[in-house]
Amino acid sequence: MPDQPDEQHGEQPEHYFSASPATADERRPLRVRLDGRELELVTAPSVFSGDRLDLGTAVLLDHVPDPPAEGDLLDVGCGWGPLALAMALRSPDPATRRVWAVDVNARARDLTAANAASLGLGGVRTAAPEDVDDGVRVAALWSNPPIRIGKPALHALLLRWLPVLAPGAQAHLVVAKDLGADSLLRWVGEQGEQRQAAGGDGWTARRTGSRKGYRVLEVTRCG
Repeated sequence: MPDQPDEQHGEQPEHYFSASPATADERRPLRVRLDGRELELVTAPSVFSGDRLDLGTAVLLDHVPDPPAEGDLLDVGCGWGPLALAMALRSPDPATRRVWAVDVNARARDLTAANAASLGLGGVRTAAPEDVDDGVRVAALWSNPPIRIGKPALHALLLRWLPVLAPGAQAHLVVAKDLGADSLLRWVGEQGEQRQAAGGDGWTARRTGSRKGYRVLEVTRCG
């Protein structure tokens, strides 16, 4: 694993944030050590970090607590599936635990579904953002968010998904320090405070880990 940080989701938008990538969907094997397990998975071009487990995701997995024993789980920006797969594998009943793996990229969703099936993780459910029911509430959210989509789009993404946390549930995000992790933490905390002040269910935010140029941010839903 490299010692220098990857550029967090630094490819051009076509490479990982297009709904239908134009490049050929050429599947290839990916042997990866994920969350302490040696796994044989599949990947393809035009998904984020398609040839490896990226450093930011590895840092997040090293710092995030195991998901709660009950309740739905959510991976926002699933790529080929490392966080969703790890969530399911850490769960008491990995064959049936419902894990939402969300990505705008149809190829990423297909890869995650294929990888979950190969591991017998029947509860992993891939979905485009618009296909997730508004009533879904999750016990945990993990994400390596696509920082380079730009601040307005990133803020919109977080304001779409942080409110799906159930009361008391936590989100864990990993963000490169040199790509604005500290300022993003302040913004997330301010948004939570504003929601509370307006009489809604807000959240608190804090940093819980830092390694190799990455920050791990924890967001806890109030209530």
